[in-house]
Amino acid sequence: MSDHATPLGGTCSGRFDSLRELFAAKLESGEDLGASVAVVIDGEMVVDLWGGWANETRTVPWTENTIANVFSSTKTMTALTALVLVDRGELDLDANVAKYWPEFAARGKENIKVRQVLSHTSGVSGWDQPVTIDDVYDFDKSTAMLAAQAPWWEPGTASGYHALTYGHLIGGVIRRITGQRLGEFFATEVAGPLRADFHIGLAPSEFPRVSNLVALDWPQTDLNRLDPNSVAFKTNTGPDLDKNIERSRTERWRRADIGAVNGHGNARSVARLQSAVSSGGEVDGVRLLSPKTIGRIFEVQSNGIDLVLGIPLNLGIGYGLLPNPNVLPFLPEGRLCLWGGAGGSLVINDVDRRLTFAYVMNKMRTDLISPNVEALVKRLYDIVKR
Repeated sequence: MSDHATPLGGTCSGRFDSLRELFAAKLESGEDLGASVAVVIDGEMVVDLWGGWANETRTVPWTENTIANVFSSTKTMTALTALVLVDRGELDLDANVAKYWPEFAARGKENIKVRQVLSHTSGVSGWDQPVTIDDVYDFDKSTAMLAAQAPWWEPGTASGYHALTYGHLIGGVIRRITGQRLGEFFATEVAGPLRADFHIGLAPSEFPRVSNLVALDWPQTDLNRLDPNSVAFKTNTGPDLDKNIERSRTERWRRADIGAVNGHGNARSVARLQSAVSSGGEVDGVRLLSPKTIGRIFEVQSNGIDLVLGIPLNLGIGYGLLPNPNVLPFLPEGRLCLWGGAGGSLVINDVDRRLTFAYVMNKMRTDLISPNVEALVKRLYDIVKR
C-alpha cells in the first residue's frame, strides 16, 4: 500500500458532488483499485472522474488517459457500429445474415436474421471444437469457421450468450458491407468522428496507457456441473473463456479484432460514444443514429432463461433491456438499454431521461453486478430524481 493519498481527478458539476464523494470513498477504502466514471445528460458530460491506481502495487496513478479492457461492455460498441449501418440503410435488421455473407448459409443457417445475431438468439454462441484462441485471433479463419458450422439450437427460440463470437458474427457482416473489419470501421466511422478514445484492436503505441485487469481469486467456471453437450458447456469451452483475464495482458489479445470482449477505453470514451443512444442519435453535431433506429433497440427479441448464462435475460437489438426488477432493483422504469463486462464495467443508456452512465475499472469483482457500480448508479438516480 502506498503512503500517498489516493489520486482523484476529473470534473463534476456541483449537482453531482455526492456521487464524486462516493466514488472517492470506494477508491480510498480499496474497494476499487483504479477506476473511472462518467455521466452524460442531454449531451453534456456532467461527470468525468477518474482515480486510484493503475497497477496492483499502487505506484502508478490512474490518470485522465488511462484505459482498460472493458470485456463485454465492448459489445455495446459493436452493436452501435451495426446500428450506424442500419441507420444508413446499408444493413437490414430483418434480412438474413446470408444476404450479406453468403457462406454463412451453410448447415441450416440460411434463415438466421441479422437481429438474431445482435440479440444472442442466432444459435451460434461459440465455435465448434476443436478451436483455439489462436484461431479466434485470426479473423479470417475464425469467421470462416463460424460460417461453416451448424447452429446449436433453433435460431430465434431462445438466447444463448454469444460470449466470444458476437463481434466475429457482426464483424463478418460489416466486413462484407464495408470492406473493413469491425475495429477499422468503428475507428473511422464511429469513434473517430466523436474523437472518442475507445479501441477494438489496440495499437501497440497505446499499450503504455493500459491498466491491466486485476482479478483476485477469480472463480473458474464449474464445468463439471454442465452437460458436455449443452450450449453452456460448448460456449464456455469453445475456446476456454476462463483464460481471458490472463490473455488480456498479451499483445495478441490487445491487437486482435474481438468485438465481443477486447475493447479498450475509459468511462469518458464509453459514455461519449453510447450517449448517441440516449441523446437522440447526435453527439456534438455528429449524427450517428435516427430516433427510429434507436427505437428498434427496444424491440424484445428474447425474454427468458439464457442457455449459456442460466439467468433471465430480456434482450433487445444489441443491448439488454430492463429485466425482472428482482435482478437490477436499483434501476428505474423506462426505456433503458444496458450491458456490462465481466468484473464490473457497465454502460447504461436511459433514453427517457437522456442519460448515459459508464464505469470502467481495473479491479474485477465476481458479482453479476459489482456492488461498487450498483452504489454509484443508485446515487446517480437519487440525484437525478430530485
